[in-house]
Parts: sequence; structure tokens; C-alpha cells
Amino acid sequence: MPEVIFAGPEGRLEGRYHPQKDRDAPIAIVLHPHPQYGGTMNNKVVYNLHYAFYNLGFTVLRFNFRGVGRSQGEYDQGIGELSDAASALDYLQSMNQNAKHCWVAGFSFGAWIGMQLLMRRPEITGFISVAPPANMYDFSFLAPCPSSGLIINGTADRVAPPKDTKTLVGKLHEQKGITITHTEIEGADHFFKDEEQHMKPMIDTVSTYVRRRLGEGSR
Repeated sequence: MPEVIFAGPEGRLEGRYHPQKDRDAPIAIVLHPHPQYGGTMNNKVVYNLHYAFYNLGFTVLRFNFRGVGRSQGEYDQGIGELSDAASALDYLQSMNQNAKHCWVAGFSFGAWIGMQLLMRRPEITGFISVAPPANMYDFSFLAPCPSSGLIINGTADRVAPPKDTKTLVGKLHEQKGITITHTEIEGADHFFKDEEQHMKPMIDTVSTYVRRRLGEGSR
């Protein structure tokens, strides 16, 4: 999978870019967890999400936020990281101008950034939010949430407790014109550490959801 370096707002950003042969392939970016708590684009959840999208026929880009790995700059409280994500999407779109679908997936801190990106970019047709930290960050900007998506979390998540995720989902359910699907993986912690019991069912759920949405061909 080619390593790529592309221009971000604060200098170069390091990514992994995985193109399909089909020029009309849908595109997706995958956003990693908190840079200050060891989050990188090679996080296991991020890596598995990347391949789940690729195996569904997407051209996929995951990348390191500023100050992580070979990406330049330094941590910026989420403000700069949102700009990084917008630059990553620009880069992906510039290489895939025929893509009919555009998705964003994020894990933990990356889910928070991904949901903000949704608000800025009307061309995003679907989202995956894995373990969104609704207890730590304000998600009230999702008013209204512009596209349908899947929120998925573990029932034993101590970093982002399930009750806060349910509250977030409840608020989004009240909005018209979109459908928020919410799935909980029984017994899973924040990182879906158990490969067979938690990670695989989570990724299978994501793949099934995305495949269904692509089949519908709708927002």
C-alpha cells in the first residue's frame, strides 16, 4: 500500500493510500484516535476499518494528524486536526474526481473529528463513528446531522461510557430526513481488544452496514 505525503495546513501529512482499479470507486477517509494518547493511523481499529472499506470496493486514505509520525505540526485541540481531515479529503477527492460516494470513518477522537467534517462537507454521503467519546466532547454541532450513518460502541467501554453514546444517539434520532443506526458490541471495551469476540463482530457490522447503504445508492 503506497505511503503518501500530502500538503496539510501546517506542513506535510503522512498517509496510506489504497486505490481501486475502478475509476468510479467510492472513496473513504479513516481518522485515528487521540494523538496525545498514542493514537496513530496504524491503530488496530483504524487499520481494520481501512481494510473493511477497501474490501468493499472503496479507494481509502488513512493518515496521521499533525505532530504524529511523519506529519508536521503539533497537536491543536481538535481545531487543527479538523483542518487536517479536510485537507486529507481534498487530496483524496483530487485523485478520484469520478467518485459517486464519499464516506468518513473515525474511531474515538477520530469519530468526533469525522462528525465535524460531516458538517462542513455536504458531499459526504455516509459516516461510521466507532466509540465516539460523547462524554468528553460536545457533539451539539450535529444540528441537524447532514447524513445517515452508523454509530457503534462496546457495552464495556470505560473510556466513552455507553450511556453517553446512547444520549447522543437519542438526540440524533429526533432529526428528520436521516437515519442513525446504533449497534452495541456486547462486552467490548473501547479498543475492541478481543479479536474474535469484539473486533471481528464490530468490523463485520460496519461492512454489512456500508454494503447495504451502497446497495440502496441513497444518502
